[in-house]
Amino acid sequence: MDKIILTGDRPTGRLHLGHYVGSLKRRVELQNSGGFDKIYIMIADAQALTDNADNPEKVRQNIIQVALDYLACGIDPTRSTIFIQSQVPELCELSFYYMNLVTVSRLQRNPTVKTEIKMRNFEANIPVGFFTYPISQAADITAFNATTVPAGEDQEPMIEQAREIVRRFNATYGDTLVEPEILLPDNSACLRLPGTDGKAKMSKSLGNCIYLSDSESDISKRVKTMFTDPDHLRVTDPGKVEGNTVFTYLDAFCRPQHFMQYLPEYGSLEELKAHYRRGGLGDVKVKKFLDAILQEELAPIRSRRKEYEQDIPAVFSMLRQGSETARTVAAETLDKVRHSMRIDYFNDMDLLTAEYGKNE
Repeated sequence: MDKIILTGDRPTGRLHLGHYVGSLKRRVELQNSGGFDKIYIMIADAQALTDNADNPEKVRQNIIQVALDYLACGIDPTRSTIFIQSQVPELCELSFYYMNLVTVSRLQRNPTVKTEIKMRNFEANIPVGFFTYPISQAADITAFNATTVPAGEDQEPMIEQAREIVRRFNATYGDTLVEPEILLPDNSACLRLPGTDGKAKMSKSLGNCIYLSDSESDISKRVKTMFTDPDHLRVTDPGKVEGNTVFTYLDAFCRPQHFMQYLPEYGSLEELKAHYRRGGLGDVKVKKFLDAILQEELAPIRSRRKEYEQDIPAVFSMLRQGSETARTVAAETLDKVRHSMRIDYFNDMDLLTAEYGKNE
């Protein structure tokens, strides 16, 4: 069996550090590893419309922003297929069939759905499209026979629901669909990067993001106002590392060589943490260290993005070609699904023969 990746993002804004450490950086590594036969990366505009139906222009404008972030981070369209979800209508038909395999109560129990509904204040008025998001995601994954879905831990309930749908479909109609596995970040700090305000999740809607395309000055401003230990009022005070957003980011981004470059008086991150815990180390110094690391990480991404911005028509051409490729693959899967469900009527010669025989 081929090893196939399916992953993607909703185009509701530019991509941020949470996307980067949660899956985007890993996608580039996996793409360049040679360990996968095919990689599909989806710009999930149809899913984005489930809670932006009254503002489609927001989604439309951000298609190109997400594509630019992909290319700037190192996604290579000759090695990975980048496509737009709405341009593959076969995904809608697959979603419709899968809806018959999932109960309302099961969707209501999905922790990710519950969290997203609460975050968007949808408790009393949930759009059906948003509520059935896990089913749509299962269609996206199975349409490309994906074996692997790189994602953060907050997506584990979604992938498990996709696996349930696959098992239910195969048990009902025969072995047709491939059951996917989630691939979590190998750095535990990257599982769910908090917002700069210390909130549990970095989110565009909460305004607590550092975007991949942010300017040098914008990054510095964000880092300077980053949540630390509220009880660490003076440099001499002992400080807490746990729950301290600055140190969470250092866990995610800091490497041994950074100390030689930017903070040579420390030999490791553990030494820095120990000093902070016992007191005598101020937040300003730690934040300056983090700022230097983030600037180094994001400068080449920002530079490549500006290069791609010079030829937007070429980016759209890439998206068109990727969408055409993706549609061809999804159509093949849909044909198999229709055949398994015995609704490929005009291709079913046995059915035609049987009916003809009855009328003789």
